Amino acid sequence: MKNSLILNPVLRQLLLAQPGKLIGGAMLAALTVVAGMALLGLSGWFITATSVAGLHASTAIVFDVFGPSAGIRLLAIGRTGSRYAERLVTHDATFAALASIRVQLFRGWSRPEAASRLLRQPARLLFRLTADIDALEALYLRLLVPAFSALCAALLAGVALGVMQWQLGLGLAVWLLAAGGGIGWLVARRARRPAIVRTRAIEKLRSSTIDLVAGQTDLVMAGRIDAQCAALAQIDRSLAQADIALLRLDTAAGAAYGVAGSVTLAGVLLAVAALVQQQALDVPLAALALLIALTAVEPFAGLRRGALEAGRMLLAMRRLAPRLDSQQPAPLPSADGGTGLRLDAVSAAHAGSRAAILHGISLHVAGGERVALIGPSGAGKSTLLAIAARELAPLSGTVAAPRACLFTQKTELFQDSLRDNLRLADPAASDARLWEALQAAGLDDEVRAFAGGLDTMLGEGGLGLSGGQARRLALARLFLHESTLWLLDEATEALNAQTALDVLQRLRARRDGRTLLIATHLRREAALADRLLSVRDGRIVGDARRGTPAFETALAGLRGD
Repeated sequence: MKNSLILNPVLRQLLLAQPGKLIGGAMLAALTVVAGMALLGLSGWFITATSVAGLHASTAIVFDVFGPSAGIRLLAIGRTGSRYAERLVTHDATFAALASIRVQLFRGWSRPEAASRLLRQPARLLFRLTADIDALEALYLRLLVPAFSALCAALLAGVALGVMQWQLGLGLAVWLLAAGGGIGWLVARRARRPAIVRTRAIEKLRSSTIDLVAGQTDLVMAGRIDAQCAALAQIDRSLAQADIALLRLDTAAGAAYGVAGSVTLAGVLLAVAALVQQQALDVPLAALALLIALTAVEPFAGLRRGALEAGRMLLAMRRLAPRLDSQQPAPLPSADGGTGLRLDAVSAAHAGSRAAILHGISLHVAGGERVALIGPSGAGKSTLLAIAARELAPLSGTVAAPRACLFTQKTELFQDSLRDNLRLADPAASDARLWEALQAAGLDDEVRAFAGGLDTMLGEGGLGLSGGQARRLALARLFLHESTLWLLDEATEALNAQTALDVLQRLRARRDGRTLLIATHLRREAALADRLLSVRDGRIVGDARRGTPAFETALAGLRGD
């Protein structure tokens, strides 16, 4: 029951995304198999019947060669056409269904804490988006469609031979379902563990290799490079062992289906020989029965590849199911905050934890007001900013906030052009607006000096820019963002005093009409604020306004430049 509940969301998304095309593709695949069996059976009957009719002149003259030959041509053309159409329809339906699942997966990730989760587990989430969804492609194309085609083949074989003798038809259908389906079930069961091991090993191998390449300098300095290489080698050995196990199962499954086909052919041969001897069946029909039996096991052999990947499919469905709920993400308890910020009795915890680090915080920041959160590390300042940015869902309480933009000491830049890095804040921004933002951030002259200007390509993580240039680029992105609430988290940490003061002056010049919430240890940043809120152990313990002795005392107690 538990497994079925886990699989239902994934199966529902896969099968209901394009139900008409998915059903049509399965029908076309079954039609292709049935047409192939009928083509071979009719051809065998026609050749045998023609030979028998040719033994006597009287039968040769009246024998109809045109009807069967037309049927053979029709089946040959129909089989080719249905095969082509099946490929088009099944793959188009599958890709459309997977695209729908990717949308649902993104929606499942589009919840509070999404960005922090992505930063913690980028390789894992990328693997869910690529390899796990690709496994669902195999579920339809290599398991469901071949299983339906094999079922239709067994029914056709049973009906065709049942018309000759019902016991023979029933026996053949039962045997095909038991032998063909049983082999597939055994293969899937035996392959489940190595398929799961293989999938997890590939995921670990990719992420560990990226860690090795990206962090090789740090690994060498820490003396851990050999240990990382050894770990990679161990993962590679696990992957190789899983591959060998699956190859052995593939070989064994192929042999099993070969034996099943031979047993089926031998059994039908003995049965029709007895019927011919008893004159209960003529020779052409016996040839038809034999050729149908010859092809009846082949569709079941098509299940082999899907059965080998069944473990991978089940793992993918189990991992994707929690984020493939058809329901929209539950909204945060909130109200319209206008241009200000209001938190009422908000408690919060780190992502994935229920242990509160904020306790009943109530805070009102009026529109256009500038407030700084001060206090020791771990007091909850950054958590408060994450709540305001909707990157963290509160355990309790309500949040009312306008659209916010978070500006931190860590600048997130990507291996792309300067223009596209800026347009993360406003995809529709014109070049003139980009230059205006760069000028406001004090970076326009340096960008104009680059040979590529706005088309200058950055390396991974903004490689090619100095630390100060990267921070100014992030500042320009902040100015481009259409938000009325700026959240500054240690915005000038790790910058030299001159650059830091320049950044703060530019922030001060553009702050009109915007609400600021600043988390800081530094006096220069807190000086932007009109109020200083002291945070201790997840609670606000002090509120000092500019112009009061408490404000000056709190400001003087902060770290200087």
